[in-house]
Amino acid sequence: MGKGLTVTEIIEGANSGSIKAIYVMGENLMLSDPDILHVAEALEKLELFVVQDIFLTETGEFADVILPGACFAEKEGTFTNTDRRVQRVRKAVNAPGSALEDWKIICILSNKMGYPMNYNNTAEIMDEIASLTPIYGGINYERLERRALQWPCRKYGDPGTSILHTKNFTRGKGRFIPVKYAPPAEVVSEKYPYILTTGRILHQFHTMTMTGKVKGLNEIAPSNLVQINTDDARSLGIKNRDRVKVESRRGAV
Repeated sequence: MGKGLTVTEIIEGANSGSIKAIYVMGENLMLSDPDILHVAEALEKLELFVVQDIFLTETGEFADVILPGACFAEKEGTFTNTDRRVQRVRKAVNAPGSALEDWKIICILSNKMGYPMNYNNTAEIMDEIASLTPIYGGINYERLERRALQWPCRKYGDPGTSILHTKNFTRGKGRFIPVKYAPPAEVVSEKYPYILTTGRILHQFHTMTMTGKVKGLNEIAPSNLVQINTDDARSLGIKNRDRVKVESRRGAV
């Protein structure tokens, strides 16, 4: 198998017609992707668009089929942190209505499409991961019930690896990769004289698809904000906490 496409390349493929169908799980393309007008145009051209999520998102509005998934509190599984720490996630409440865990939905679809996929629980899926991925070889639910483990954890009894590369790298010496300069796709102009860099706010996560449903967080941070250089703001007649319209060649917010 060759290298797969990036998200932006997939959108380009949908626009050109080389990609006919897209299946999205837990991703809000209509907020997270660049140039959402271009994304909307691509989604409209698809022959089939399937969205699997826990809420009806802006992306879900374009879907031909919506598959209701379960949130983290409604399913069993594991969560792996950025520090490679694999922890058990335990179901706290039942999923509403016809919502199902992601793995169950995938199994149903796979069986319907002629590829047998039958698991009894997430522990069996974890065992399959361990059998195919050496760095997970020593991780199973029995061990995770007692404590979290950090991969690489290659065999049963291996305590895991708290710090990577203390003695060597897996591929030998460190490999340095030079960064090639890529000029910006768009530059400032008289009509659009400013550069916008997107960032994050403390109390909301990414596109607010989930945290935006939390009353307490919305009381603190109900919307995003734009930070402007004080000299630029003064020249534009903008004061602190004013509502502003930010416009580019691609659209406005």
